[in-house]
Amino acid sequence: MAKDSCSEILEKAYRAAEARLKKSFVSDAELAAKIALVALCPGNRAGARFLLAATLAKVDKPAVDIRKPFIQAYPNDEKADAYGGRNYDEQYVFDFITKWKLPCSSTTAFLTPAFRTKNIVLDMKQSLRGRPAELYRAILEILDAIQSEKVSASVVLNELVRLLILERDERQARLESLKQGLQAEAGELPLSSEDTVRLIEQHLALKHSSRLPVLVVAAAYRAAFEQLGEKVLRLHAHTAADKQTGALGDVEITLLGDNKVITTYEIKDKPVTTGDIDIAIQKIADGAEVQNYIFVTTAPIDPGIREYANHQYRELGGVEIAVLDCVGFLRHFLHLFHRLRTSFLDEYQELVLSQPESAVNQALKEAFLALRRAAQAGE
Repeated sequence: MAKDSCSEILEKAYRAAEARLKKSFVSDAELAAKIALVALCPGNRAGARFLLAATLAKVDKPAVDIRKPFIQAYPNDEKADAYGGRNYDEQYVFDFITKWKLPCSSTTAFLTPAFRTKNIVLDMKQSLRGRPAELYRAILEILDAIQSEKVSASVVLNELVRLLILERDERQARLESLKQGLQAEAGELPLSSEDTVRLIEQHLALKHSSRLPVLVVAAAYRAAFEQLGEKVLRLHAHTAADKQTGALGDVEITLLGDNKVITTYEIKDKPVTTGDIDIAIQKIADGAEVQNYIFVTTAPIDPGIREYANHQYRELGGVEIAVLDCVGFLRHFLHLFHRLRTSFLDEYQELVLSQPESAVNQALKEAFLALRRAAQAGE
């Protein structure tokens, strides 16, 4: 019988989990609780992704030591039972969690502080750096249980996937419930432009909201693309650097029917500096054929920085660099396109809800729907 590929192993685990969502695969209640802690930890989604990669490797190659996921770090005489955990993670686990929209970290777990550039065996003597501490202790205990054959890697893999499916479905159900409540609360009179600004300000003020200003700018262009004759070209991953993506900024704007970037927005959640402007100047000097390079910040703007940006216009042959306040940008847009204020909110909501967990977490998604419902109810 032919050996299953890694993708097939993961798909088998998904089918097995889907077939018994209400019943755990793990009979040991204490071990099941540890796996649930890793799978469902709300503040750290990297642990689940790490354990998916480790159990996949062990199912794929039963002879490996599941506690040795850093194959490149070991001397030659210790590599025989080690494996490349990051390789399993990036080659197979990423595609799997993306396909099934499972609530894991969207970037490899092997670049987090607990697992980056390790030269150790992940046995019970270790103390991994990361929060919460009990999550990493649970990972070590699960790896130990598998290696000592108290439980099989395939059982843990199935249980992990089962819990992730349940969490995914529960999250989606909560969002759908909030959306239904939002529709029920919608009155005949739409929110005013100022009420819309206040709503977005409240959302921006929440923790872990650094991605939201990007969505504010993108939603504005998506709502008014017909009137502007311009559209958002693409939104790059929240954690990707411009050098990796080839992007000029966080939001790139083109004319309709064209893919040439004419305006680029770089979003900052800290004050814009002369160094930031100098980097933009260098991008333009290196051949970026844009007409506007706009910084949008949620931090206070130094008048001297605005003046420094303005002075570049003639030096750059007509390319304008500007520094705008995020809320000021939104307020001007909503009053300029007053009839599109509800369209803007709908576009912003769609962008927020469609973002991966690493960019906009579940709490921020639920918070926006709750805030919008309260605003529509006049609370």
